Amino acid sequence: MAEYKLSVTTGGMRHAGTLDNIFIILFGTEGQSERTRLDNSGIDFKSGTTRTYSLKCSFSLGKLLLLKVEKDSFLHLLDDRWYCCKVEVMTPEGEEIAFPCFRWISSGEEVELRGGKDGQLVIKSCPATFTSQIYRSSQLRCSSLSSDQMKYIIQKEKCEEFTRDLLRLLGVVCFVSIMFIFRNTELMFKGLAGSCKEWKSIEDLEKAFKSRKTSMSEYVSKHWKEDDFFGYQFLNGTNPNAIKRCSKLPPNFPVTEEMVKPCLPNGFTLKEEMEKGNIFLCDQRIMEGIPTRVKDGNPLHMTAGLCLFYMNPEGKLRPLAIQLNQKASAENPIFLPTDPEKDWLLAKLFFKSADLLECEVVHHLLITHFLSEVFAVATLRCFPTIHPLHKLLIPHFRFTLHINVMGREALLGPDGALCASSFGLEGLMELMGRGLSETTYSALCLPENITARGLDSIPNFYYRDDALKLWDVIESFVRSVVKNHYPSDNDVFKDTELQEWIDEIFTQGFLENKQSGVPASFHTVEEVVKFVTMVIFTVSVQHAAVNNGQFDFHSWTPNGSLQLQKPPPTSKGQSRMNTFLQALPNVGDSVKFVPLGAFPEERFSEPHLKQMIKEFQAELSYISEEISLRNSKLQVPYAYLNPKQIENSVAV
Repeated sequence: MAEYKLSVTTGGMRHAGTLDNIFIILFGTEGQSERTRLDNSGIDFKSGTTRTYSLKCSFSLGKLLLLKVEKDSFLHLLDDRWYCCKVEVMTPEGEEIAFPCFRWISSGEEVELRGGKDGQLVIKSCPATFTSQIYRSSQLRCSSLSSDQMKYIIQKEKCEEFTRDLLRLLGVVCFVSIMFIFRNTELMFKGLAGSCKEWKSIEDLEKAFKSRKTSMSEYVSKHWKEDDFFGYQFLNGTNPNAIKRCSKLPPNFPVTEEMVKPCLPNGFTLKEEMEKGNIFLCDQRIMEGIPTRVKDGNPLHMTAGLCLFYMNPEGKLRPLAIQLNQKASAENPIFLPTDPEKDWLLAKLFFKSADLLECEVVHHLLITHFLSEVFAVATLRCFPTIHPLHKLLIPHFRFTLHINVMGREALLGPDGALCASSFGLEGLMELMGRGLSETTYSALCLPENITARGLDSIPNFYYRDDALKLWDVIESFVRSVVKNHYPSDNDVFKDTELQEWIDEIFTQGFLENKQSGVPASFHTVEEVVKFVTMVIFTVSVQHAAVNNGQFDFHSWTPNGSLQLQKPPPTSKGQSRMNTFLQALPNVGDSVKFVPLGAFPEERFSEPHLKQMIKEFQAELSYISEEISLRNSKLQVPYAYLNPKQIENSVAV
């Protein structure tokens, strides 16, 4: 008689326990056990408990690699879902095998868990005689999230199908929903919601939004007209991805020496400053030709401009020239800081509004939210919970699917915030499609991105300084974990689940676009380290950079608007403050936090891996102290990439 001792752990969250019947079947290389009910005296599966059971077989099952969990309703009552953390089995031979689960199980469900010693990969732990069983288990896992469901960019219904088993702790979703409701209710009480009136003055705007502000949003409302602050936002605002060093003017942007001479120090020329590396360009070509939507019988407006910036000797980035459309012509003038104040202010409004829309749709929604969804679904489909990369990555996908399901409705639904923009849904999809086709692996990897854009030495670029430190710390942590499990390149090559994972991301997320540079397979350990670092950086640090400052910078509508009511100016000298206000939207249009480095569920049990996590957390704490000290000396602090403020995943 062979006796297997089982330790079964139930999650500690609310309602994780169950009164239902739980059955276990063990599979080994020499056979399988009988279907055995786990039943001790008292309540077996209370929240936050671990209970032990004995499962007896007439013979040894050999090497133990699979465990099936089945759940049946107790007295056929309502489904009482159970959150199973893990099952650990001590074999008759004295070997301890872990079967991590970390998921909800419903009545009538059968869940197959792959087991092994912590950190072992299938290529090391699976004998050839057991390959077919592992393959069957893999197929069952993948079929639960079919390849059709990966094509989810705007398919809300399909998302809801495969997030059913993940939708838990709904308090977070409810909280975000309440915030939307609160904002609308606040405006309704003021008699503003639904109003078609135009703003009469800047003072009216200040009165309408004075009850909802932060120290930074208040700073924005006072300094939004200033060229220094306009330039600052392209380094440390919500879109630090837009500018690049300019060594030669584009042919469609004919800025002359005479135009910018008054804005340069005496004796300085545009040509010389370009050669010194002090001239920068933001080109909104990606927006060109996208049709806008019609509102109340009139077309809305959005531009696709170019802006030239100058890093002056005081270390301040200032706009030198703005052209609001791509094709140079007499009706597309180049606006300058020396133009009449209202002309220049209006040009900055149109350019900043286009930057805001591109940032929200491409750099925020597409690159952080939707690519994170690609990474999350591929991880759920391709890696079993025992896989070391599943353990490493899954904390970084906490609530990503949940927030994206809700976000599709809140942003892209009929009354969605982004669909209310000048582009509307069709325009947004066109912009997102262009953004995906132009996204490169190099651009997603921060060190390469910064170098390619020529921004290595530009001063006062706090996003770059903080983000590069965080990239390095994440990369060091990832390398230590990955190399622990893949001692050689050959181990990478032989891990079929790893290869399926990257192939699925390349195929379903990047649509097999070889020009993107995204790998379709891995050949070396370093390739895995780089890609996993990029994934974690994107879903945590990069999301924080484009997300956390949204209210601070954009609650003040004159600093940039997703919707513009009037066309851009076609000549100079005709703008008034009333012209500026008419371009703005009318009056009526106008969660539990888990920081980077936290691992709420203890998936790694190996002492040396736990130590790696502690060292990673210590490095993040040190960076946090550095950033806090620097910010204490700045008039405009940059706190969005303080590790204490970075969510571990795309959860909001």
